[in-house]
Amino acid sequence: MTSRALAVLGAFDGEHRALSLTDLARRAELPLATAHRLVGELHRWGALAREPNGDYVIGRRIWQLGLLAPVQSGLRQAASPFLHDLYGTTLATVHLAVRDGVEVLYVERLAGHVSVPVVSRVGSRLPMHATGVGKVLLAYAPEEIRTEALTKLTRITAYTITQPARLLEQLKRVRAEGYATTGEEMSLGACSVAVPVRNGDAVVAALGMVVPDLRRQLPRLVSALQVAAHGIGRTLAGSSSVQWK
Repeated sequence: MTSRALAVLGAFDGEHRALSLTDLARRAELPLATAHRLVGELHRWGALAREPNGDYVIGRRIWQLGLLAPVQSGLRQAASPFLHDLYGTTLATVHLAVRDGVEVLYVERLAGHVSVPVVSRVGSRLPMHATGVGKVLLAYAPEEIRTEALTKLTRITAYTITQPARLLEQLKRVRAEGYATTGEEMSLGACSVAVPVRNGDAVVAALGMVVPDLRRQLPRLVSALQVAAHGIGRTLAGSSSVQWK
C-alpha cells in the first residue's frame, strides 16, 4: 500500500503539476478504483489538494514536510541573503541548485527584471548538460555520475551539446576556471553562468544567473557570483553540514 501511495505522489513532476484522477491512475500505473481510494486518503490527510476543475495538485502538508529537508532548511536559509544581494545588484534571474541523481534540482529562484525565457521553477528538475548550474554540478560529481550523464545528452535546442567529448572538455574547463556557461542550450534567447558553492572542500550546490547575453558582462557576473557563493559557503561552514548525494 505504501508503494502505491508513493506512486501516486510520484506521478507529479515539473511538467505535470495538476492531474486528473484518470491521469494519476495512468501515470502511477494503478487501476482506476485503486487510485481513487488512495487519492481520497491522500486528499483527506492533506498530501493532495483538489482544484476547482477537479484536478489534483500536491497539498500543503507535503510542502510543509519538504521545508524540513536539510537542503531546504539549511542551504536555502544560508543562501537567502546572498541571493537577494546578487539579485539586487544584477536584476538577473538567480538560481540555487543541487544535484539529484543525474538531474539538477532547483531549490531557489529569484526572477529577474529582464525578459529572458527561463524554464526552471523551484522544485523542478532539468538535465545537467544543458544548464549552467548543471554543468558545475556535473564537473564536480563522482565519476559514475558523469559516466551515466554522458549517456543522456538529449538535444533540447540546436545549441545543446550532445557530444560526450565536447562536454567533457567543458567540464574540465569548469574545474580549471571555476565557472560554467551556456548559450541558448536549454532555451533560445537565454544564456547562463554558474559557479560552485562549497562547504569546506565539498561542492554542495551551484549558484547561477540567466541573462540574454554574456559577451560583455561575463567577468562582472562571474565575480558577483563567486563573492555570493563564497558567502554562502562561509555561512554553511559555520552551521551544520549540508550535503546532497
